[in-house]
Amino acid sequence: MNGLVMGIKGILSFLSAPLIGALSDVWGRKFFLLITVFFTCAPIPLMTINTWWFFAMISISGVFAVTFSVVFAYVADVTTVENRSRAYGLVSATFAASLVISPALGAYLITKHNDTVIVALATAIAILDVFFILVAVPESLPEKVRPSSWGAPISWEQADPFAALRKVGMDQTILLQCVTVLLSYLPEAGQYSCIFVYLNLKMGFSSIEVSVFIAVVGTLSILAQLVLGVLMRVLGAKRTIIIGLLFEMMQLLWYGFGSETWMMWAAGILASLGSITYPAISASVSILSTPNRQGVVQGMVTGMRGLCNGLGPAMFGVIFYLFHVDLNDEHNKINNSHSIDTKLIRNETIRSGDTISQIIPGPPFVFGAMMVIVAILVASYIPENPTERVIRRVSGVSLDIQSETEKGGRKVTSAAAGPLLSPLSTLHQDSAQL
Repeated sequence: MNGLVMGIKGILSFLSAPLIGALSDVWGRKFFLLITVFFTCAPIPLMTINTWWFFAMISISGVFAVTFSVVFAYVADVTTVENRSRAYGLVSATFAASLVISPALGAYLITKHNDTVIVALATAIAILDVFFILVAVPESLPEKVRPSSWGAPISWEQADPFAALRKVGMDQTILLQCVTVLLSYLPEAGQYSCIFVYLNLKMGFSSIEVSVFIAVVGTLSILAQLVLGVLMRVLGAKRTIIIGLLFEMMQLLWYGFGSETWMMWAAGILASLGSITYPAISASVSILSTPNRQGVVQGMVTGMRGLCNGLGPAMFGVIFYLFHVDLNDEHNKINNSHSIDTKLIRNETIRSGDTISQIIPGPPFVFGAMMVIVAILVASYIPENPTERVIRRVSGVSLDIQSETEKGGRKVTSAAAGPLLSPLSTLHQDSAQL
């Protein structure tokens, strides 16, 4: 059931993310930030009321599970190009901090209170979050960009997710980064769905050790993302993305071939360093895009991640099944009831399995590492710096309206473009040729 729900949620997110992003480019960020947070949190109170309603609501919430794309578009509205990478790193670090705090807080509260109290507390925090957005978060999209009323016409072709995909496909740089996200986040999503169960049942981690593992990896991820701005400024977007992918590939290989506890800890450290990949891609996509396309482009990246969240767990489950790796919790319960050492059981299971399973304890992780290698090859074709934006007249004559290069961290804009920018802005194509 959980796999089905995640699959539906991921597909709905993939379809809706470009639509919501495009609409936020026209009608503003605050409204869509409000509804995405509201519907993301809406399933929480249903956890103790009705299980089926909870699964139904969490599936439907996939339509609005695109908060990150709206947040990143909001950040792009209120930051300069030079500060955007640092701001994206701070946003991602804040999210990582929540992943560190919430499991530890939940584990503590469960020892003091029952499930109803914990769900009520989570619901109260969600309501407070929505209220905070409503009263304290200002609109970031400039008023001159927004229509005077909600009835104002917009380009529904731009809001169509498949039309947005076609337009992104015309921009080679954005397309390369979206393909990089697809190839690299697919194994990451599969890993997130099973890694803690894998550590517990196959690597012999206790529940406390798993909690400490989450805390350590999360804390290191926060530190890594806090220095994202420095890395982007010193190394550039392309090198930062490739470095993050290299760390991701190595941690997947360690998870796949590792058979000792210390190897899992080493893989976790590499995973935390690899967490810079996606904020780096989002920052790069934002810098390459025009202000009126921030929402739709961030929606494309978020949509790709949503699709991976639906397909990744299924992919890992199928590979585990094909290689006879059982992550059924019932086996763990039986082992605990007989007080048999978990490590001995794990070794015995490997000896009785296939030859490949003896060499590769975690086949899906190795397969995921190969996908990331392909992602690195794709990322190597990303241009080093955005150098030129070109528009074309109907007659076919090309005019450079905005030429930007980075020299010593400063953005230099072609002076000749200035007088042409205003009258020719309507001719600017959605997908510039690079």
